[in-house]
Amino acid sequence: MSTVSPGPAGGGAGTGLAEPLPPALELDHVSASYGPYRALFDVTFDVPTAGIAALIGSNGAGKSTVARVVTGLLASTLGVIRLGGRDVTGLPAYKIARAGSAHVPEGRGVFASLTVEENLRLAFRQRGGRKSVAGSLERAFESFPVLSARRRQFAGTLSGGEQRILSLAKVLVEPPRLLVADEISLGLAPVMIDAVYEGLIKINQAGTALLIVEQQVDRVLDIAATAIVLEHGAVAYSGPAEDALAAVESVMAKRGDQVVPRTGPRPDGASPGWNTGQVDQELRFRRRSRNGRDARRSPRAATAAPTPSDTLSSDTPSPPTSSPQARETQPPETPTPAAGPPVTEREEPK
Repeated sequence: MSTVSPGPAGGGAGTGLAEPLPPALELDHVSASYGPYRALFDVTFDVPTAGIAALIGSNGAGKSTVARVVTGLLASTLGVIRLGGRDVTGLPAYKIARAGSAHVPEGRGVFASLTVEENLRLAFRQRGGRKSVAGSLERAFESFPVLSARRRQFAGTLSGGEQRILSLAKVLVEPPRLLVADEISLGLAPVMIDAVYEGLIKINQAGTALLIVEQQVDRVLDIAATAIVLEHGAVAYSGPAEDALAAVESVMAKRGDQVVPRTGPRPDGASPGWNTGQVDQELRFRRRSRNGRDARRSPRAATAAPTPSDTLSSDTPSPPTSSPQARETQPPETPTPAAGPPVTEREEPK
């Protein structure tokens, strides 16, 4: 909370200025590893209080690793992590959650064997106590009508987008200081992506800072104020979201890749709107084509099955025919007598 500096000594009402609020999240030269394999290298950025930051990058750049380190699911090896100005470096995940952090991981994040209402009741009771459950349920169903219509349905039978909305609804009623959303639109239909992003905006309007890990670059940059571009586990850019796309293009140019425009038809004929994974896949195929390795399989080329005429060479003897005409012209085969014991002559009695 903001504080007011005391007035000058000697009495009188001071005219002190309010101190700025600390960022909701700060990473200061953070590194992390999976066993002997180092995944993050000196990562430094921050998420403003009640702000939205987009964490983007190609596949394998370290985005999900950052999300796991921030929420305590993976311990950092170097650096300092602060949540609302408080040092949470090395704390277990449950203590970081109590400090005001929430994590919507990649995937569904719901209890499939419980109903929608039971999932919400469990979350609300743990966050606000038994007395807050009824009011929290009412606000959740009012904010997300699709959940109200399925309140008695098992969560495991919901669609992917509906399960994502259920995960967000558990956060909306009791807003945390920071929400980390990992691949929030992965595998969802465009209509459900719209609903999920509307839920994210509602959570942000309630005062929660958002760190959104996303491959839908165009979509996340539309709502983010700041952006962080990761490349091979290190920060390649950190700044205003409107300049992030140029940073992504610069990273690709340094790799020797051709920059694919943001708009226009995709190779698979789908609607426009590239994400970093699709760009990487297309660029790998283009590099193989330029280097004369077109024979390799690509995601857009089907491999034709060889025909029998291609597999037989000219000097390979053709197999004997089995047509009825050929069988009539061939002489009948003489049966071979079966082998048996040697025959001995019988002696006549004298």
